[in-house]
Amino acid sequence: MTSLPDSISGSTKSAIPSILSIAGTDPTGGAGIQADLKSISAAGGFGMCVVTALVAQNTHGVRSIHVPPQDFLQEQLDAVFDDVEVDAVKIGMLGDVDTTNTVSEYLAAHPVPIVVVDPVMVATSGDRLLTEDAEEAMREFVRDHASVVTPNIPELAVLANTAPAETFDEALEQGREYAKAAGVNVVVKGGHLKEGYASNALVTPEGEIEVAHVPRVETKNTHGTGCSLSSALAARLAIDADTALAWTSSWLHEAIAHADELGVGTGHGPVDHFHRSRRLAAAASTRPWKLIDDWTAPTDPSSPILEPKIPAAGPFTRDLWEKAARAVWPQTLELPFIRALRDGTLPEEQFAFYLVQDAYYLREYSRALATVSAKAPDAEDQVWWSQSATAAIDAESDLHRNWIAENDIAADVPPSPVTLGYVNMLTSTAAFKDYIVGATAVLPCFWLYAEVGLHLAENNNPDHPYNAWLSMYGGDDFTDAVRMALQCVEKALSTASESQRTEAAEAFMYACYYEREFFDQASRR
Repeated sequence: MTSLPDSISGSTKSAIPSILSIAGTDPTGGAGIQADLKSISAAGGFGMCVVTALVAQNTHGVRSIHVPPQDFLQEQLDAVFDDVEVDAVKIGMLGDVDTTNTVSEYLAAHPVPIVVVDPVMVATSGDRLLTEDAEEAMREFVRDHASVVTPNIPELAVLANTAPAETFDEALEQGREYAKAAGVNVVVKGGHLKEGYASNALVTPEGEIEVAHVPRVETKNTHGTGCSLSSALAARLAIDADTALAWTSSWLHEAIAHADELGVGTGHGPVDHFHRSRRLAAAASTRPWKLIDDWTAPTDPSSPILEPKIPAAGPFTRDLWEKAARAVWPQTLELPFIRALRDGTLPEEQFAFYLVQDAYYLREYSRALATVSAKAPDAEDQVWWSQSATAAIDAESDLHRNWIAENDIAADVPPSPVTLGYVNMLTSTAAFKDYIVGATAVLPCFWLYAEVGLHLAENNNPDHPYNAWLSMYGGDDFTDAVRMALQCVEKALSTASESQRTEAAEAFMYACYYEREFFDQASRR
């Protein structure tokens, strides 16, 4: 993260920082301290909470609020600080002047290196939640204690004493002026704007801006997003300040994107705080991948398989496609890496990781293609596979010359476990199995890779940040090569025995799964 105070970027006593939420409650679990604790846990922190207000609310709205006595608030704070070294504090609903003053005086006497303030001042509907004196107390609190403040668009306008912004650029300007005046880092959130991306930007008092690009998700289920972002950000600041905004924005986007699947409440429901955690747990599963014996042809005509943009060369390669298209191919298209690459919001560090791994992969893939060439039964196929091996090396050199070197990306990075597993599987299959099996194993890197490229090309344009890469893998030269590979594999399978076809189909499926894992690995580092 850009230009944060030195106290934020310092190391903590533990790899799991202790994060305290000081906020109100939500019995349905979507907002307040309930959402804060989920968000802190999802972000890698240990969550604690001090309750400022007991709020009777659900997905339809607030019904009533009970504010405990100030001496009980003080006792809660004492209970935490007497026993735990607090690495960061997230401030949520304070509500009134007395509560604001109590928390302010306590933090003045018990300094914490990171204080993230979510200034609960204006509801999503636009209704003001605080009296004028409470609003001024919040402004003073931010100036006195906040490392970072995370207002929504209406709250930023209240803090800056101006009208709500209507565009992201206008909001950035308000954030820049307020950050300078208050001497605080401001996270400007685009989610409340009506159009464009729902991006977040960190604005420093010096005027520096770091933007985390996030696509907008069309859903009514965004209850508690402000609470969730600020508490997760507090945890990530304590873990790695340089990547905190990008990590938090990406995590929250995924939580919002899958909010509709929760089905909690009948109003504006909560986000799925742990979707990322479940996704990563599934990615780490040691359960064997489903191969050909597990597949049965779909019988429901209303849910046909996804058709390839590059058709199969005949019945045997068509059968291979149908096997992949019943699970692994749809999963590949839905990967966070693919979605973000398609809409142009993929973080540069993820793309850089992918490029370095791809360069290593292409070098070893060339060896597999050369081995397949040596085993080809006729001269025509032998020449074509050999030319493909040369093309793979040329592509690897081009990556280094035009992407890795020009973008100052460290290239001396060892292969990841996924990359190493994939290339070892391909080179060993090409070396020790029949030509038919080896040729079928290397096919997904042609076919699925091109299908991904064509899928991404649908969203490509001259202003896309990855325009050159998308143009290369969605272009005619690569798709022509795929058609040739399909023809070679179709010809090989047409002369194969049944046992060879079975073994070839299994190799094809393994390679399809490795393609999925290869794309996915950058988003789960």
